[in-house]
Amino acid sequence: MSETDGERAAVVVEDDADIRFLLEATLGQAGFAVHSATTGAEGVELVRAHEPLVTTLDISLPDIDGFEVARRLRTFSSTYLVMLTGRAEEIDTLLGLEAGADDYVTKPFRPRELRARIEAMLRRPRHRVTAGAAPAPPGTGGTAASPPTAARVLTHRGLRMDVDARLVDRDGTPVHLTRSEFDLLAALLSAPHRVLAKAELVRRLWGDDYTAGAAVTDADRRTVEVHLANLRRKLGDDAAAPRLIETVRGVGYRLTSDR
Repeated sequence: MSETDGERAAVVVEDDADIRFLLEATLGQAGFAVHSATTGAEGVELVRAHEPLVTTLDISLPDIDGFEVARRLRTFSSTYLVMLTGRAEEIDTLLGLEAGADDYVTKPFRPRELRARIEAMLRRPRHRVTAGAAPAPPGTGGTAASPPTAARVLTHRGLRMDVDARLVDRDGTPVHLTRSEFDLLAALLSAPHRVLAKAELVRRLWGDDYTAGAAVTDADRRTVEVHLANLRRKLGDDAAAPRLIETVRGVGYRLTSDR
């Protein structure tokens, strides 16, 4: 039965038996019907068959790596994708997010943290991808259509964001962002004269449940740093000489001055 048949399905792609069991238990307790795979190829087929709401994906698999699995999934699936890695190196995280992951978690992980992150992701707009169709950029999708309202448009130095349509362009050229990148940029554009601390941005990404249920860790702040680095790259903004987003060392980020 697929998620579209009324079941909240999840797929776990993990070759380590102990970690796979922990993921199955965590997702099962969260109300998911869990389907597990030990190889990347098998994981792709399970996602195709069950249309899961959430997929967890290990980077190190015995056949094809998690980055390639993520790229294949994004050709037909809009499943919320959490990548698991045993290393916290920036290149792994950047590659994972670029391949289409919505978030990443470093092993060993806390089941409570994983559940909080997943529940926060489920509150974000989701763009559905039909089999055989190329996916729209994750940051531009939405759910059911809403009655027409006045567009909420935020601008800054040639950057334009339509908040409700989840569309971004710079000097008229579309910029395709992931959900997390879009949410971070929206937070900054909504507070043009404020410095947003990394801890505040963590809470913007993972929601009220995370705020109440867990302390902001160094790993969480590092995740924000990686998302910001990816966002800057897509916007063509140089961190050493920024035109759009500047770093306030030891605190967080803010928009550059309009002058």
